[in-house]
Amino acid sequence: MRHKPVLLQEILENLNLPKGGVYIDCNLGDGGHTQAVIEAAIEAYGPDAGGITAIGFDLDKDAIERATANITSSPKVTEAIANGSFNPDTQLRLFRKNFRTLKDTLSKEGILKANQDDADGPGDTNSDASVADTNGVTPVTSVAPVADAILFDLGISSYEIDESGRGFSFQKDEPLSMTFGTSKRAPSVDGEIDHQFTAYDIVNTWQEENIADIIYAYGEDKYSRRIAKAIVDEREARKKAVAYESRDKNKPNEDIEAGIGGIRTTSELAEIIKKAYPAFARFGKTNPATRTFQALRIAVNDELRALQDALPQALEVLKPGGRLAVITFHSLEDRIVKQFFKEKAGEEHGEEDLVYGGFKPNQEPEVRLINKKPIAPGEKEVKENPRSRSSKLRIIEKL
Repeated sequence: MRHKPVLLQEILENLNLPKGGVYIDCNLGDGGHTQAVIEAAIEAYGPDAGGITAIGFDLDKDAIERATANITSSPKVTEAIANGSFNPDTQLRLFRKNFRTLKDTLSKEGILKANQDDADGPGDTNSDASVADTNGVTPVTSVAPVADAILFDLGISSYEIDESGRGFSFQKDEPLSMTFGTSKRAPSVDGEIDHQFTAYDIVNTWQEENIADIIYAYGEDKYSRRIAKAIVDEREARKKAVAYESRDKNKPNEDIEAGIGGIRTTSELAEIIKKAYPAFARFGKTNPATRTFQALRIAVNDELRALQDALPQALEVLKPGGRLAVITFHSLEDRIVKQFFKEKAGEEHGEEDLVYGGFKPNQEPEVRLINKKPIAPGEKEVKENPRSRSSKLRIIEKL
């Protein structure tokens, strides 16, 4: 099932991509937003899409492939490619990278250049000096903005939940991975593993206190201590059972080190969490496993710090008059975005936001807020796409 892009019409109405503009999608997914932006440009400016360039970032190799296929097979885009008006080789550039590498990737690909005032030292006539450190020289941090519109859609795609097999859903029986890129660290059916960090590592190796801390901080679950204790109790019981079965081997811990034993799958973990909940809280509107799974996913992929790293970079590569839009899906990431936008708009904010977000207050406004309150999906969209229910859209324009 193809992922439905959230708040699509609102994005198209607010990004204002000009002719010849550069659009950056920092969470490409199935390419729905990017496809719509290209189609809108073709409709507005003609078959060459007004010479726009669409850039996409995603850690998932499969997502890059799906997005490429979806975008280039769109009837409008296919026709534009066929008549030679739209060139996907130069106008559609997709990178298998985390968006926290935004500046570095754009620099290494020759898209982002240093400000001439910074790049041109005495006797230096190379006005196209790259930001990247290619000759052992300290990288130039000041850049010439290139983007007219940037989008972060921080939601997890329907493909990741329904089809990736990486353990994002507690409604499926899958290995505990939860990585956005491919990983074999979580034990597969044949026991094959590598050493990429996954949810399996957290659940089966972390101290009880640390597990409780991330469930509380990233999942905001008030039963975090009960859940962590239940996880540790269960995993230790399972590991002891494996060790007992392996007692006659020369290396009794070999199976455990290979990922055999412990808590292995999403369904196993979900059942442990459910039992850890008080009986009266197990059958509410929200599944007991929801918050813990969110917390594990955020921890495995370092999502909040990646967002904190990326937002200042996005603002730096954005041209004056360009717009930065962010779609969030839970309060933790929305709080970071809200606080960052308010700081850059020169507005004061509470101490709690400052401590949480980790950004320094800004005196002179660099942006204006396009919407003071976040834009939420309408009833029609929520009915057609229930996963859009918790989404919020915030937009700023660079001064």
